[in-house]
Amino acid sequence: MPRYSRVFRNFLFSYIVILIIPSIAGYMSYRTSITVTQSVSIENSVTQLQKSKEILERRMAEVEGFTRQLAINQDLSVLMNEKSSTDESNVFGIWKMMRDVLTFGQTNDFLQHFFIYLNNYNVVLTPGSAYFRPEHYYENYHYNDISFSEWKSTILGKTHRSEIMPLTPFVNKATETSVVTYMQSLPLDSFNGSSPAIVVVIIDKKTITGLLSGITDRYGGWAHITDAQGNTIGLQGIEETEVDKLASDKSFDKEKVSQFYEDDLVITIRSSTNDWIYQAGIPRKVLLENANKIKNITWTVTGIALLVGLLVGFLLSHRNSAPINRLLGVMKEQFGQDVQAERNEYDFLHGNISEMITNNKRLESELHRQAPLVRDAFLKRLIAGEFQSREEIIAAAVQSNAGLNGNAGYVGILQVNGYSLMDSVEVLNELNAARLILKQTLTDSGSSVRMTDIGSDKIVFLFAFADMSTTVQIGKEEISKTLTWVTQQVFDEYRISVTSALGDPFDAVTEVSHSFEQAKQALEHAVHTSKKGITWFEDTRTESATYYYPLDTELRLISTIRAGEIDEAKRILQSIISQNTEHRGLSFEMKHQLVGEVKGTFLKLLDQKTFMESELFESIKNRIIEIQATESFEYIQTEIHDIMEALCGLIMSKKNDSHTKTVEQIKEYIKATYADSDLTLYRVAEQVERPEKYISQLFKEVTGVNLSDHLEKVRMDHASVMLKGNDYTVDEIANRVGYNSSHSFRRAFKRVTGISPSAFRQSVED
Repeated sequence: MPRYSRVFRNFLFSYIVILIIPSIAGYMSYRTSITVTQSVSIENSVTQLQKSKEILERRMAEVEGFTRQLAINQDLSVLMNEKSSTDESNVFGIWKMMRDVLTFGQTNDFLQHFFIYLNNYNVVLTPGSAYFRPEHYYENYHYNDISFSEWKSTILGKTHRSEIMPLTPFVNKATETSVVTYMQSLPLDSFNGSSPAIVVVIIDKKTITGLLSGITDRYGGWAHITDAQGNTIGLQGIEETEVDKLASDKSFDKEKVSQFYEDDLVITIRSSTNDWIYQAGIPRKVLLENANKIKNITWTVTGIALLVGLLVGFLLSHRNSAPINRLLGVMKEQFGQDVQAERNEYDFLHGNISEMITNNKRLESELHRQAPLVRDAFLKRLIAGEFQSREEIIAAAVQSNAGLNGNAGYVGILQVNGYSLMDSVEVLNELNAARLILKQTLTDSGSSVRMTDIGSDKIVFLFAFADMSTTVQIGKEEISKTLTWVTQQVFDEYRISVTSALGDPFDAVTEVSHSFEQAKQALEHAVHTSKKGITWFEDTRTESATYYYPLDTELRLISTIRAGEIDEAKRILQSIISQNTEHRGLSFEMKHQLVGEVKGTFLKLLDQKTFMESELFESIKNRIIEIQATESFEYIQTEIHDIMEALCGLIMSKKNDSHTKTVEQIKEYIKATYADSDLTLYRVAEQVERPEKYISQLFKEVTGVNLSDHLEKVRMDHASVMLKGNDYTVDEIANRVGYNSSHSFRRAFKRVTGISPSAFRQSVED
C-alpha cells in the first residue's frame, strides 16, 4: 500500500481547507481589531484633550468671575472713588482690601499671583502686600522685554476689557518663567483712557500646561494652545520653531480634528467660547501600542498555528488514513475483492461493512436469547441475600428485566428424587432434562412464578403477590394447588418424582433470602423424614439448641438504623424474634446469648460519630446495657423498639437540619438573584452543590411549595412594591424582576394576584 495513498490525500486536503477557513476569518477579525483599537485610541486621545480644554476654560471663566466679584466689592469701590492727597492714604481701607482678596488664591491655582492697581493712590495691592510705589513691585515681578515705564503705561495706564496677553517671558523673584496675563479694568464699564483700578492676573505657564499633563505624561507627546490671533498661550513638549513649521505646512489641514502628521497624531480642537486653538501631538508608536501588540501576537500565533496545523494535519491524515488502508487490505484479503476503477475506497468499505452489520444484527438477536441467563443470575443473587438494600434489588431487577410482580410471597424448592449418585454424565443429562420438564410444567400451570437452578437436582421457585394479605389468604392455597398439579403431571407423564418445600412468607423483597433458607431447612426435614407432598417450614418446628441471628441480618439491621428507616428496622427485629420464638425452642443459655448478641449490635451502632456527639448517648447506652435476658421477649422487643426510635430520631434530626439549611441557602440565593432572567433550577442546584431533582423534591418537602412557585412569588412581591409607585412602567418592572417578556410577566402576575399589573396599580392609586 503506498504511503501517500488517495485516502491520505483526501484527509490532508480536508484538513488544509479546515485550516484556511478559520485563518481567513481570523485575518478579517485581526483587521477589524486593529481598526477598532486605532479608532478607540484616537477617540480616547481626543476625549483627553477635550477634557483638558474644558478644565482650562472653566478656570479662565473663574478668573473672569473673580474680576466681576471685585467690581461689585464695596470696599474696593470706596477706595477707587476716594480722592487721595499726597500725604494721606486710606491705610485701613487698603489693609482691609488686602485681607478680603487673600483667600481667592486658595481655591483656584490660576489666582496664585494677581494684583489690583489703584490709580488714585498709585498703589499695587496683592493678597499679601501693598506696594505704595509700583516700582517696588516691578523689581520683584516684571516682564523680560517690557521696561518699567512701558509696563506702567501699557498695563497700568490703559483700559482693559477681559484682555489676555499671550505667553511672555517673566521674572518671578529672580526666577525666570513664562506667563499669560489676564487684565480687566474696574469698573467694568470703563472706556478709553485711564481707569480707577486695574485687576491683573498672572498665570504661570506651568499651571496651564499642567492641565495638559494627562496627554504629555501618558503618551510622551506635546501640547500647544494659541489664542484667536495665533499667539501662544501654553506650550509643552515642543519648541516654537516646530509649531511654526507645522502651522506653515500646507499639507496639514487645520480644520481636521485628528490627522497623522509625520510620526505624530495631531489633534486640533477650537474653543467655541474664546476661539482658542488646542493642539496635541501623540507619537504614532505610543498611540498604536495596543494595536501593535495585537498585530505582533496575531501574526505570531497565526504563524505558529498554521505551522502546527499543517504538521498535525499531516500526522492526522497519515494516522486516519492508515487504519482505512489497513482495513481495505484486510477486506480485500478476506473477501477476495479489489477496488474497481469507478468505485472509491469508501464505496468498497460501505458494501462490505453493510454485510458485517447484517451479520451483527443476527448476532444481537442471538444475544437476546441469552437474556434468561441474566434474569437467572439476578434470582440467584436475590435468594442468596447478596443485595444490601431494597433500592439495589429494584435497580438490578430493572436492569435484568426480572420483576417479581409483587413485594410479598413464598420461596420454595423442588427436588428431583431418586438420584443419590450424580457423578456420571448420563445421570447429569437426565437431571438436566428433568429440570427443564419441571420448569416448563410450572410455566404451563399458569401461575406467575420465577425459577432458577441450585445444584443439578433442585429448582428454586418464587411466587410473588401484591401485598401480604393476599399472600396469607389466597397465596398458600393457590401454591398448594399449583405444586400438587405439577407434581402429579410430571409423575404421570415422565415418571419424575419430586419433593416440594417452602419457607414462611416474606413481606419485603429484602427477606427473600430468609424465606429461601427456611425452604432449605424444610427440604432437609422432608428428606430426613421421607415426607411426601408439600412440606411447609411452619410444620417443621423443632427444639433447637442454637439461636437464629445470622450475620447478614445483623448488617441489614445496622444499615437500616443508620439510614433512619424505623419501620424497616422494626420489621427486621420482628423477623428475628419470630424466628427464635415461633420456629425454635431456645434454652435459657441460648436466649441469654441471643440477647447479648443483639445488645452488642446496638453498642456497635453507638460508636458512630452522630450518636457519640448526642446528649442522649449515655442514656441510650445505659438502656442497652440494662436489658436483661431474664425479661420476656415482648419486654425486650419494646425496649429495643424505643432505642431504635431514639437512634433513628437522631439520624432524621440531622437530616432535617441539613435539609433546612439547604432550603434556607436556596431562599437566600433566590432573594439575591431573582432579577436575573437567566436564573434556572440548574444554577440554583449549582449554587447549593446538589442535583437538580434532589433540591426540587427537598424544597417541596420542607416548605410545601414548589421551587418554581416560590421564585415566582418572590418576583411578584417585588413587582407589587414597584407597582405601588410611578417610577417605572410595567415593561420596566417586568425586566427588573427577571422577565424577558412583559407578556409573560403580566400572565404570571395575574396568575399569582388574580388581577393584571395595570389594574393593581390603578387600585392603589384609587
